[in-house]
Amino acid sequence: MQEHRITVSRSARYFTLGRVEREVWFVLHGYGQLAARFLRHFEALDDGTRLIVAPEGLSRFYLSEAPAERRVGASWMTKEDRLAEIDDYVRYLDAVYAEVARTVDRAQVKVTLLGFSQGSATACRWATMGKTRFDRLIAWGGEVPPDVELPRAVRLSLVYGSRDEYFTSKVITATEARLRAHAVPYRLVPFEGGHEIDAEVLKQVALTADG
Repeated sequence: MQEHRITVSRSARYFTLGRVEREVWFVLHGYGQLAARFLRHFEALDDGTRLIVAPEGLSRFYLSEAPAERRVGASWMTKEDRLAEIDDYVRYLDAVYAEVARTVDRAQVKVTLLGFSQGSATACRWATMGKTRFDRLIAWGGEVPPDVELPRAVRLSLVYGSRDEYFTSKVITATEARLRAHAVPYRLVPFEGGHEIDAEVLKQVALTADG
């Protein structure tokens, strides 16, 4: 048996909320979510000054086998052929940014990248491996993967809920240890809650974008 590869073009989608005034946010959903639903969590930031862009993972699937509950979710990658999938989504996300950037004066706006859950690792890899330059990176409820070395020019925030069943204290401790070992500065933002985007915490994090 031999493995063969070809490169193909395919369609992908992203959703936007708000308009550009002083900030652009790229927000990456977690495993099993869809971009449009995920984007609703960021309505609290739609104050007329921000454009919020939510790309969708390239792999969609059914969340349940039950015919009456055929909801669909998306994923950024799996462990199968992972390096190729990472390369694919980094190129895709750079393409989304390039399209959005055509309408933005980059010198006049700040660009924030937020990843939630699985989207956190995706965001970290995009910030490290892609062509796009970000002012700020927010890893929310997800780890900074050990296989990336974050650029020190990006201001990093780690946001997590005290009752998060996935981003546990053990994972937080390991993530902080890696960041300190590589001299990557970061800000820790804990809140009372679970594995979720909390609207009030989100607004507080947004207000500290210049801090």
